[in-house]
Amino acid sequence: MKVKVIARSEEEFTKERSQDLQKVFRNLDPALHPQERAHEYVRALNAAKLDKVFAKPFVGALNGHADGVSCMVKNPRRLNCLVSASLDGDIRLWDVAYRRTVRQFPGHKGAVRGLAISSDGDHLVSCGDDCTVRLWEVPSAFTGESTGDEIDIIEPVATYQGKNAFRTVDHRWDSQVFATGGAQVDVWDHNRSEPINTFTWGADSILSLKFNPAEHDVFATTASDRSIALYDLRMGTPLRKVIMQTKTNAVAWNPREPMNFTAANEDGNCYSYDMRKLKYSMCIHKDHVSAVMAVDYSPTGREFVTGSYDRTIRIFAYNGGHSKEVYHTKRMQRVFSVSFSGDATYVLSGSDDTNIRVWKAKASEQLGVLVPREKQRHAYLDAVKQRYKHLPEINRINRHRHLPKPIYKASKMRHAVADSERKKESRKRAHSAPGAIPLTSARKKRIVTEIE
Repeated sequence: MKVKVIARSEEEFTKERSQDLQKVFRNLDPALHPQERAHEYVRALNAAKLDKVFAKPFVGALNGHADGVSCMVKNPRRLNCLVSASLDGDIRLWDVAYRRTVRQFPGHKGAVRGLAISSDGDHLVSCGDDCTVRLWEVPSAFTGESTGDEIDIIEPVATYQGKNAFRTVDHRWDSQVFATGGAQVDVWDHNRSEPINTFTWGADSILSLKFNPAEHDVFATTASDRSIALYDLRMGTPLRKVIMQTKTNAVAWNPREPMNFTAANEDGNCYSYDMRKLKYSMCIHKDHVSAVMAVDYSPTGREFVTGSYDRTIRIFAYNGGHSKEVYHTKRMQRVFSVSFSGDATYVLSGSDDTNIRVWKAKASEQLGVLVPREKQRHAYLDAVKQRYKHLPEINRINRHRHLPKPIYKASKMRHAVADSERKKESRKRAHSAPGAIPLTSARKKRIVTEIE
């Protein structure tokens, strides 16, 4: 009788060092693993459950303001640099890594409504209710390691006087030009004391203003007359305007697809538009139950964060109708400003309770240094969850979010109202002459008209 035995050399299984991993030989032949899909499904299900167990998004808070945080802006050149302003005129430069104030910019006599940093990170522009715009120099380097109570005070480089209160400001990319919004749109130069250009379209206040990151001369504004307007510095007149049924509070451009922008609306929804065709929105982002006050895109352009009057912040996919994450605390009040960090790892929110809160962009993400095996494990689990995300049980776990009782009840009421309106319209159409009640897409319903 002939017997075959498995013979392996001892050298292949002997560790060179005590800390080396044990070598494991696997045969990946599918015929030897008939239950592979079942095993992967169980791993995906367990990973989805563990994501909920380890979902602790709150990282910390930046304390120092004495009034509600009205606006904030991140430095595009430094990850740990954040500038925030409050309703009492206080402007602070934060070292986010150490959660402490390192500089203060005193001078405004009223609420600060807008902040902007130049693309080189050297200059800060602020505006407010005291009818002034101030230009500041941002320190090129600072350290947060010192524990002393001394905070450096910085004086403004220039002060520009206006006739009316300013509501918003943004800096043009790769230039010394910035634009302010109030009773009108004014375009300023660092070296000029008077506006170099002025745009007006109607008599209503400008609420927000943002320059396009690719077409540096193009910027978008929102106004209190429920309009969203596009302007071009190379032209003497505005380009086009779309009027919605409710007011738009903020606007943000997608940095990776700069022809698209997202508008935060008073009706609790966000609307994504293509600047080339404003007759309908590309996507409606729902879930907030009150007015959306702020919006900011991730540097990757794949998601954006919103802050709302309902005291929550939500993270949406750029093409998703519903939010991926919702963050809230018992003490957080109305959110007036939100921002993604420069590496898209964290989200910052400024609210009415004087605090700036730091959150993880991915609620269950493991922070700190990961060894290669941990990275491979996380990558594998992410791939498995992505593969089986459409199955009912995993989909239910991924979609579930705990909400405060008032927001849960308000969302149910909004759904009931929407269903009632939908049924009423369908019944009216069924009992009317054909074509008497046209079928209008939801992406066009909120738009009143487009003006060119």
